[in-house]
Amino acid sequence: MKKSYGIEVDCANCASKMEEAAKKTAGVKDCSVNFMALKMSVEFEDGADEKAVMKEVLKNCKKVEDDCEIFL
Repeated sequence: MKKSYGIEVDCANCASKMEEAAKKTAGVKDCSVNFMALKMSVEFEDGADEKAVMKEVLKNCKKVEDDCEIFL
């Protein structure tokens, strides 16, 4: 399953850090961040609980860029 989320981030480099952090999160098959559109597309692994995974994605993104936001 693939879903898109609105994000808030200050620069393209920060968006890249968010993308890498999201890709390393358990339950995420793939992720891409579009800085210009302020969107994050996440493809979940089969059987993953998307809400629980996205909470972890947000937590991991906050570790690399503490003032970012993902609108869940």
